[in-house]
Amino acid sequence: MAEEKSTMRRADRALSEEEARAILEQGEYGILSMIDPDGVPYAVPVSYAYDGKTIYIHGANKGCKVSSLKNDPQVSFCVVGKTEVLPDKFSPLYESAVVSGTAEECTGEEKIDALMHIVRKYSPDFLDRGEKYARAAEGKAAVYKITVQSVTGKSRKTR
Repeated sequence: MAEEKSTMRRADRALSEEEARAILEQGEYGILSMIDPDGVPYAVPVSYAYDGKTIYIHGANKGCKVSSLKNDPQVSFCVVGKTEVLPDKFSPLYESAVVSGTAEECTGEEKIDALMHIVRKYSPDFLDRGEKYARAAEGKAAVYKITVQSVTGKSRKTR
């Protein structure tokens, strides 16, 4: 019998939703997981921005990620925060957040706004140039918003 998806095996390591959302806020990159058109799981690392309720990602406007999201918009998104290997414990210290959500392509001004979320995260000292870059990339890049349906977090913080 399969374990229920919503049951965390190590509940003692569960984070509050607020702590999990903080990991999303502070993360450098995430892993986007989806199902490709052939029904095969596919995961890819992506840069992203999170505004407290929506995750924004971007990339090429063709390829496996785009065809997978068009085929099935249901996704999982994982961010790993701080880690430290503890060789003598055969285990790491870690923190992570996992999101379930639905991806939808952004268009028009929403696409520019989404790209600007990403610019503000990764290049906050270059907003003017970033906006020009975003506008120039508008027709060349695909941009998606992931509406967060649920978020969980887990950590091992003690040695």
